[in-house]
Amino acid sequence: MSTLYIVATPIGNLSDMSPHAIETLKSVSLIAAEDTRVTRKLTTHFNIDTPLISCHQHNEKSRAPEIVARMLEEDMDVAVVTDAGTPAISDPGVEIVKAAAEQGIPVIAVAGPTACMAAVSVSGFDFSSFTFYGFLPRGNTELKEKLLDIGRKSEGAVFHESPHRIKNLVAAIRDALPGALLSVSCDLTKLHELTLRGTPEDILSALEANEKSEKGEYCVVADLRGVKLPEEKPVVQASLEARLLDEMIKGGTMRDAMEALVSQGEKKKAVYAASLRLKEYLAVE
Repeated sequence: MSTLYIVATPIGNLSDMSPHAIETLKSVSLIAAEDTRVTRKLTTHFNIDTPLISCHQHNEKSRAPEIVARMLEEDMDVAVVTDAGTPAISDPGVEIVKAAAEQGIPVIAVAGPTACMAAVSVSGFDFSSFTFYGFLPRGNTELKEKLLDIGRKSEGAVFHESPHRIKNLVAAIRDALPGALLSVSCDLTKLHELTLRGTPEDILSALEANEKSEKGEYCVVADLRGVKLPEEKPVVQASLEARLLDEMIKGGTMRDAMEALVSQGEKKKAVYAASLRLKEYLAVE
């Protein structure tokens, strides 16, 4: 019976390629790779001549069922790899795993390097739990909202970030999550591996002083146990009709009440509809 193998590959140091991973890539009939050019360098280094097919974020949804169909028709094994690390963790791979599982094809993990766990292991933070978030939103407003949400929910958090946006992320954490401590790792397992630890201010200063800070991929580990955030305002559960009535009891007209709710962020159409229902109920002209 066909089997799908999810194979972790080195995140920097080729010596981290496991014998199990090499054996698997040699034994399967096809390797589904995030970037065939990157994977070809890896397979050439380890004398692996298995055919490659691309399966990346832009074509995975259509490519996954095609590969699974071939597996069933030809009774062949397939391995999934990404450019670095473990597939399906903030990387392509999820769609083909789902497609294979839905068809009853066994999915086997060939464990190995992953930047997330490597970064946590060198952070020095003793977490009882943490959450992996991958890449955060790019827009400043969305990023701030996400960080605030993370700060209220997680003791520890791990993010991926590109070299050109790392300073922006650290600055956003500084502004949104006062009291956070960071461990910021770059080029994990490579010759010039670097980990910076401290407050966001400390990290920003170190990044500014490093002329090569915009090279290499980053993994950020945040200790959020010391973060103090204002309590969230309670969500108003009352109906629009009840809130209109409350505004009118304060001494305003129906129009005043409607304008007040709109100013609080409610949609004009919804407020208008609620006012008609309230007028009908109260017989208010």
